[in-house]
Amino acid sequence: MKASKLRELSQGDLEKNLSDLKMELFNLRFQHATNQLENPMRIGVVKKDIARILSIKNSSS
Repeated sequence: MKASKLRELSQGDLEKNLSDLKMELFNLRFQHATNQLENPMRIGVVKKDIARILSIKNSSS
């Protein structure tokens, strides 16, 4: 997600997106550990999205 789109979201939406991304990251790591992950680049994308959301949450409070 782009940071500009994330800044338009409410705090509740940011929290929901954050929890969804953390769950997705957990699942991706699990798939990676069991050699079932098709796209390993997705882990980096999800981690960066989590960092963007946390940065926006910290700057807005």
